[in-house]
Amino acid sequence: MLLRRLSVLLALAIAAAMSVGVTAAPSRAAGGPSYAPLNRPGPRLSVPAARLRASMQCHGDPRRGPEPVLLDPATTATPQQNYSWNYELAFDAQHRYWCAVTMPYHTTGDIQTVGEYLVHGIRVMHQRTGRRIGILGHSQGGMSMRWALRFWPDTRAMVDDVIGMAGTNHGSTAFGQACLAGLTTCAPAMWQQRAGSAFVKALNSRAETFKDISYTEIYTHLDEVVTPTNGPHPTSALSTGAGRITNVAVQSICPAVLDEHVTIGTIDPVAYALVMDALDHRGPAVPSRIDRSKVCGRLYMPYVDPTNVSMYLTVLQMLPGLAAADLPVVDPWEAPMTRHEPALRCYVYAAGCAR
Repeated sequence: MLLRRLSVLLALAIAAAMSVGVTAAPSRAAGGPSYAPLNRPGPRLSVPAARLRASMQCHGDPRRGPEPVLLDPATTATPQQNYSWNYELAFDAQHRYWCAVTMPYHTTGDIQTVGEYLVHGIRVMHQRTGRRIGILGHSQGGMSMRWALRFWPDTRAMVDDVIGMAGTNHGSTAFGQACLAGLTTCAPAMWQQRAGSAFVKALNSRAETFKDISYTEIYTHLDEVVTPTNGPHPTSALSTGAGRITNVAVQSICPAVLDEHVTIGTIDPVAYALVMDALDHRGPAVPSRIDRSKVCGRLYMPYVDPTNVSMYLTVLQMLPGLAAADLPVVDPWEAPMTRHEPALRCYVYAAGCAR
C-alpha cells in the first residue's frame, strides 16, 4: 500500500503522464438514544482561544467574491502541504475568500479536538463574511467538519456546502488491519477512523446530514486508504438526515480515472470540477453538469503546475506523514500514541456533562 502511494507521488514529481458512478445513497440506521439530541447546544470550546486564533490562515476579501471556503486538511497533513499548490491557487484566481485551519500534530490527534478548531473556523468565517460558507476537506478533512455540525448546532446555519474528497465518513476497514486494540499503538485519529469505531458511531448518530446544507461526497474506486469504495455502502457516501446529498465516484464521470487516495484530494481534475460545481451552484454538485470532454483528458486540475519545483518540495514534505498513515505504530508528529481509541467526551451522550 505504501509503495503504491509513494509511486504515485514520485510520478507526480517527475511530471510523468497521469490520467487521472453516482451511487444511490445507502440506507443506514440512525444512532441509538444514548447520543445527544440533534439540537442540544454544543459545549464551550476547551481549546484556548489564542490557540484557535493562531490556527487560522485566511486570504482575500471576506466581503466580496464567490462563496467563501474553509479548507480542512487530511490526516498527517497541514493545509500548506494539502492545498497551497492547488486549491488555494485556484481560489486566489477566483477572488474567493478562503481560510485554512492547521490542526495539532499534523492532524493525527483526537478528532474531537479537531472539531473544536472547525467550530471556531466556521464561526469566524461567518462573522467576517456575513455569509454562509463552504467547507472543503480531504480524507479526515472530508469528514471532521461533520463532527462540528453534529454537536454544535449553531454552526449549521453558517454553512452552505460540505464537500468531502475521499472523506472517512463511516471509517475505513483499512485502518482496522493495523490498529489492534491492546496490541498496537496508533495515533488517536487512526483509531477514530477505523470502521465501527465509537467515534464513527457518534458522528453518524441520529442524522448524517442537516437541513439547508448541501453535501457533495467525492470518492475514487481506487482508494486504498479509505475503504470500502465499491458495493452498496462506500464509506464516503452519506444517506440519512435532511441535507441535500450527492455521492459520486470520479470513475462514474470518467471511467479511466486512475487517481487514488492522495491524488483525488490534490490534483484530480474530475474532483476539482465537482468541487467547483458545488460551490458555484445552489445545492450539491450535479454530475451531469460536468463537461466530460474538458475533464476526462486532463492530467491535472487547473493551477497545478507540473514544472513548479517548489510544488514537488511541498509534496515531498508529506512523505513522512504518508508513511505514518500506512504504519500507524509510527507517528513523526508526536501525537500521543495509545493502545485504544480515545474516550468519547461527555457532550456526545444524551446525559450530557455534569455541571
